[in-house]
Amino acid sequence: MTFSASSNFNHGYPTPGPQSPTGQKVMDHVFFVSETEWKKVREEMQFDYIIIGSGFCAYAFAERIIQDDPHKNILILERGSFFLPEHFQNLPLPYQKTLGGLSETFPWTLSEKTHNAEYIKWQHGMVPFFGGRSTLWSAWCPQPSRAEMEGWPEITKDAVQKNFDSAKKLLNVVSANDIDNHTNNNHNFHIPTCGDKPIYGIMQKSLTEMLQKNYSSIPNVNRVEAAPLAAGSQDTDFSKYAIPGPLLTLAGKQAELADKNKDHKSLFRIVTNCVINQIVQQDGKATALETSRGVISIGNAKLILGMGTLPPTTLIHNSFPQQLFPELKNVGERFTAHFISSIVARIPRKCYPFSNKLGELEIGAIYVAGKDPKTDGQFHIQLSILSDKYPDKNAQLAARYMPDVVATASPQQLANSQDYLVFVCAVLGEIDHNNKNNWFRKNSGADLTDNSTLQVLANDNDNKVWDTMDEAAFVMLEKALLPENSGCSVEYWHDDQQDKGKWQIKRPSQKQIRVDGLVHEGSTLWIGNDHESDGPSPVDINYKLRSVENVYVTGGCLWPRSGSWNPTAAMVALAQDLADKLSQ
Repeated sequence: MTFSASSNFNHGYPTPGPQSPTGQKVMDHVFFVSETEWKKVREEMQFDYIIIGSGFCAYAFAERIIQDDPHKNILILERGSFFLPEHFQNLPLPYQKTLGGLSETFPWTLSEKTHNAEYIKWQHGMVPFFGGRSTLWSAWCPQPSRAEMEGWPEITKDAVQKNFDSAKKLLNVVSANDIDNHTNNNHNFHIPTCGDKPIYGIMQKSLTEMLQKNYSSIPNVNRVEAAPLAAGSQDTDFSKYAIPGPLLTLAGKQAELADKNKDHKSLFRIVTNCVINQIVQQDGKATALETSRGVISIGNAKLILGMGTLPPTTLIHNSFPQQLFPELKNVGERFTAHFISSIVARIPRKCYPFSNKLGELEIGAIYVAGKDPKTDGQFHIQLSILSDKYPDKNAQLAARYMPDVVATASPQQLANSQDYLVFVCAVLGEIDHNNKNNWFRKNSGADLTDNSTLQVLANDNDNKVWDTMDEAAFVMLEKALLPENSGCSVEYWHDDQQDKGKWQIKRPSQKQIRVDGLVHEGSTLWIGNDHESDGPSPVDINYKLRSVENVYVTGGCLWPRSGSWNPTAAMVALAQDLADKLSQ
């Protein structure tokens, strides 16, 4: 509590008061638990649910619990501080530089074999701030089919399908084809325009129709749809979805309820800068949390792990040793993720019949899914298209409205492409979930928050899927997206030591397009039935950690196999299902 907010030290009387407030102190005073209240939280308050993490799953779980019963008491513990108020693409252009670097941490050690491998060399890290990765993500939210969830328990497939519409509603997911739809009542936001033309306009719809018509010519592709993006808004503008605003709004509503209902205080507290080192247990029940800010009693609360994929795995390794909990022997013994190829191409704008109808800046986003026939390994293509006649002038607009800033055209690529459509393909494939060389295991490190080792080694199945998805992307560009009888050709961007920064007709090499970092990590705490061929899954079909009475798991770590689809909306759907189960 700052002096300026107290009755004895207010408005500069009798003394000026503190002169060096920080952003974090302001947020603590208004939204988060202060040092004074933290003592009360530890010593006096009782909660129904304690949630570790403040990202997608934490918010989805809390929001659904309150929807089911607004009088439940909830405590959210976040290891990081407040960093960004919303998605970085909604902020001014310089905020793009916050992606990566110090905004990403790696609480694990890579195995030497992974570090020295040819293609896969590392795994993207965590975003250790309030809101988690929701402030720094690409917002693609495709819905997996039941077939694409092969290897999952049937009841878990049911839960994803049942809750997917509510997950999309929570995340404000809108089809890229509907962004400029005046009659879309579910996404009533201001249409993004450049000049007098919608940014997601003629090009978006025309190329989606073109691909849907021609995708049978692309080997091993089985569906095409306009990209589902978490970019709708219930307010006034197109904006990428992030957790900080909605979570603080939820906390505010609960505070109002508590003020009105004096007989039943509806506690909703958010604590930041609180690192969870270990779960204390007795006889298979979590009883306390050892944190960087002291021990907190769990009491009768249910503990929800909503902190990503790898950190909860480390926490479980350190809290529930295998010699005492043999049913947890498979924790970290399965690891999946998505490997990536990045292909940038261009085709002259004049080759398309709709070229004279385009505005000075138009953007498109299309989702293309497929499967390798030999391995059944899945892949998908996140296709972004940019038609920008004045790239310098439109840099700010393009940066905000591009579906994926990570996979987008660079200023160098756009500089001499004013007369072209620029196609950016982020091609993602699933790692083989049966590969026993992939694991996430405890090591002898002294720091309980990062004493894990990650090993990922591509096998023959991975290489086959990678080859298949790369070929599909090239054929998509050269056949399905190239107008017939236009006399035009596809040019690819080559960027290596020999041909740095050149557009060429020939395809780029594997070395040029294959990204050495993985995304969408999963499966370390996979969900399953009681009996499986390789031993018990770490988490049962009710999301409960096996052998432990009151610890529940959310997030991509539950994935039995990763498929290829972006996992966020499905994670949210399962977090909502967990909330419903516990409410009942």
